[in-house]
Amino acid sequence: MKLRQPTDFLILEALEDKGRNVATNLAAHTGKSRKNINTRLPVLEDYGLVAKIGPAERSGLYELTSLGKAALVYQDQYDEVDDFEALIEGPNAGVSSQPAEAQASFVRGEGDHSEDTDADETDD
Repeated sequence: MKLRQPTDFLILEALEDKGRNVATNLAAHTGKSRKNINTRLPVLEDYGLVAKIGPAERSGLYELTSLGKAALVYQDQYDEVDDFEALIEGPNAGVSSQPAEAQASFVRGEGDHSEDTDADETDD
């Protein structure tokens, strides 16, 4: 995963702050050209950081994915790690158990919820 800095993180931040959006609005929010945004959005989609959503196939409406949220959590570590993709994709990819790891796991929808699910499960 090769992210272009600061553009890609600016796009992810704008989607996190403003919600679903199109390239024109993202260009205004990031201060980058619409052409630049239109070039980067499909790349970010290929990486799984954003998702192109309806209503029409060519609508160009994008939203941040859970992996994109995890990328924002680890943004400060992008230049420091060899495999940023592995870091944001799973809890075993990172070697630290710092609060950022717990936060990223929560953002990805992971974590140990056994206490919550055990009470709800029955063996009928």
